[in-house]
Amino acid sequence: MCKSIAVLTSGGDAPGMNAAVRAVVRAGIHRGFKVYGISRGYHGLLKREVTEMNLRSVSDIIGRGGTLLYTARCRAMMTPEGQQQAAEICKSLDIEGLVVIGGDGSFKGARALSNLGIPCVGIPGTIDNDIACSDYTIGFDTAMNTAMEMVDKIRDTAQSHDRCSVVEVMGRRCGDIALQTGIAVGATSILVPEVPFDLESDVISRIYEQKSTGKKHFIIVVAEGVGGVEDLAKYIEKRTGIESRATVLGHVQRGGSPTLRDRLMATAMGVEAVDLLEKGIGNRVIAYKDSKIVNFDITEALDMPREFDRHLYEVALEASI
Repeated sequence: MCKSIAVLTSGGDAPGMNAAVRAVVRAGIHRGFKVYGISRGYHGLLKREVTEMNLRSVSDIIGRGGTLLYTARCRAMMTPEGQQQAAEICKSLDIEGLVVIGGDGSFKGARALSNLGIPCVGIPGTIDNDIACSDYTIGFDTAMNTAMEMVDKIRDTAQSHDRCSVVEVMGRRCGDIALQTGIAVGATSILVPEVPFDLESDVISRIYEQKSTGKKHFIIVVAEGVGGVEDLAKYIEKRTGIESRATVLGHVQRGGSPTLRDRLMATAMGVEAVDLLEKGIGNRVIAYKDSKIVNFDITEALDMPREFDRHLYEVALEASI
């Protein structure tokens, strides 16, 4: 059993990270650990930015967006030298276990540290929902709700002017935010990197089809991994004569108070991570699979192919005619 553990947040920030940190700190202290907070991810670890946490260190953060511990990306941690240095620093500070909240890149660092004798447990924290081993990642629900609220507001002006609004949401190579937000706002078309598309049949024809039934304003939701919303808006206007505008929602989707679901999932995953470290188990990733909190070997988790929900995509197409 570990006597002292640490927690860090790494990579892009996500609403709910604070709730996960809170859960790790509270559960760790409750089980008799010393718990340390590492600022600015692996970068902060290499700089020894480590502070002992207490119960009041995490008071009133469960509803705050961002991350109390700050976050950063660390190129040095991608090298064997940086990984060895990080492990030696953990040992010198008597850190016997580490909880890493982040995405795939963060988990690769956790795997390296586990192999060097520092048991690590990863918690999926990314708004993109792109961790293959988990059906859900912390921050995803909040990001979708933020995107939905923004598109609802854009719809008001699109409706007032009989326009087509082309809206880009975040997600990099993953179209989950676009897909689920698009369904929630009744988008005419949803373009995601996982599904090949043709602008004529998948956008222009659908606009004409809806226009023939009396619809006068249109919403096109585009995943970040597809991009090109400015050019798409110009293309739509040229082909249809409908005034079109492009909007990139950007990093507004990363901020804001986490939803109930993100707070709940973050708390459950944080406690599960501490439970594993209490048993001396490392090199694992916490996941939400088939409505249960489970865990996987990090290498197994990183090697899993991500599956896009094609059935839900077909639902979107049928519901938006």
